[in-house]
Amino acid sequence: MNSDKTRQMSATEAGRVSVLNGSFPNELSIGATYKVFSKIVEVESTDAPELIDFTDTARQLVAESGVNNGQITIFSTHTTFSVMINENEPLLLKDIEHFLERCAPKDAYYGHNDFELRTVSMRPNECPNGHAHCQHMILGTSEILPIIAGNLTLGEFQRIFLVELDEPKPRQVAVQIMGL
Repeated sequence: MNSDKTRQMSATEAGRVSVLNGSFPNELSIGATYKVFSKIVEVESTDAPELIDFTDTARQLVAESGVNNGQITIFSTHTTFSVMINENEPLLLKDIEHFLERCAPKDAYYGHNDFELRTVSMRPNECPNGHAHCQHMILGTSEILPIIAGNLTLGEFQRIFLVELDEPKPRQVAVQIMGL
């Protein structure tokens, strides 16, 4: 990667960029006012694991924000509730659930669940959810997507999912949209 040939290559030589919407990546918008739109969205999960399609809500928020070119950040405020982008195909969603269970089985031993030993971050009626924390590490906490010409930019089959990993409960997702 650090060879002289690599360092001397220009962007044009390194690869071609195809722009689908007729604008260029380094195009400057002039005369627009920079906006920051923030909202906390309440979500009620009903199962675990559960994949909740958040795409239409994200699109509505982009429209509400008035941002024409910028980005949206979708951030889970919980350590057992993830955000991911994938395809909304029923068999794939089941595959994802099975994959998460294989990676961090609910019935495995987790020190986090050993309430005889654990003394930190405890609440009354604490549930054993070590598996959910470990599954969350695989999926992550947030996604950032571009907004181009007022539209949320996703691939043909891409959807935004909120993923309940613990147990059904009220959740909060912070959404921030910034741009011109």
